[in-house]
Amino acid sequence: MNKVLLRTSLFLLIGGLIFSCNNDDNASTDSNVTKKEVVENYANIAYANYKQAYDDAVVLETAINTFTNAPTQANFDTAKSKWKQSRESYGTTEAFRFANGPIDDENGPESLMNAWPLDENYIDYVEGASTSGIINNPVLFPIIDKAFLEAQNENGGEKNISVGYHAIEFLLWGQDLTAPSEKKAGLRPFTDYVVGGTAANPLRRAAYLKVCADLLTDHLDYMVNQWKVDGTYRKTFLALSDDQAIKNIYLGITTLVSAELPVERMYVALGNADQEDEHSCFSDNTHRDIALNLQGVINVYQGKYGIIDGPSLEDLVMQANVAVYNDTNVAVNASLTKVAAIQTPFDLAISGGIDSVEGAKVNVAVVALKNLGANLLAGAVKIGIIVNG
Repeated sequence: MNKVLLRTSLFLLIGGLIFSCNNDDNASTDSNVTKKEVVENYANIAYANYKQAYDDAVVLETAINTFTNAPTQANFDTAKSKWKQSRESYGTTEAFRFANGPIDDENGPESLMNAWPLDENYIDYVEGASTSGIINNPVLFPIIDKAFLEAQNENGGEKNISVGYHAIEFLLWGQDLTAPSEKKAGLRPFTDYVVGGTAANPLRRAAYLKVCADLLTDHLDYMVNQWKVDGTYRKTFLALSDDQAIKNIYLGITTLVSAELPVERMYVALGNADQEDEHSCFSDNTHRDIALNLQGVINVYQGKYGIIDGPSLEDLVMQANVAVYNDTNVAVNASLTKVAAIQTPFDLAISGGIDSVEGAKVNVAVVALKNLGANLLAGAVKIGIIVNG
């Protein structure tokens, strides 16, 4: 039975039960979706999402190679466009974070892909320090290759980020030095990559950018291989008890939507009214990060991604308790609405702080996300899963 027919049948069944049982909130005990099916569908979604992120990163790497080989404004603009495209697919993969999976384990590549905030002058020149960074110190750092840049990541401090999406972002946009009211991202000129252009060490800068792009595809390829059919982690995950696997799934999405996204990625920046605390501060793409992280949570909860539409946590909750199912749907829609209402770019929305009109909208979205997290946890309880226990 496909999911549309399944939901239709369940709604008809539930409607009859509610009518005949004087508004009893508990759905039928005859479950049409099993936890095992939900676990398998989650693995399919994880693989598909990481595969799309990898494919988009390959496109980004190609654009960066084209630009560094022929540094023109047109090629520079294309590379920046492909960076934003690559963030669209990666942003939803954040729903697989915090779930005891391969992205975050001791060999996981998360810190090499999406770590932030980033200390810009660890990599390249910044305003008032034209010779700062690895790029501008060929004496101390003569060779720029994958092994070297990986080893430098978080070397000496957690803000010493040398690789990943945000290192690439900085190398493409540079610092965002304009006032938020100007609604402009970083204005690094493409001539930073031209010999005799606007900055010293253009060839080292080009080499650094190319290595970062190459590493990004390497690390995403690792994640694809972990989640593919017969992949190392996929086999481990599917061998877990159904309840443990479901608990891990819930742990991932509830941690992201209850704490990491609303607090670390939104409220901290809002409270400080500082664009340096926003996720994609160089490109002014933070609003997309927020929306995509939320969408990733919804994808997992609803069991959908791309052409995949399978057994889900949502189905399990609907079978267990109609009231919580309905409340969660309301919370999903409220979160989408409140996040969409945030002014863009995000640095402008937070510039007046929490007491400003636009800052208050950010805070309303923060509250909505936390409420969604609470509803997801309530649903977990109804299907017999204690996430934090």
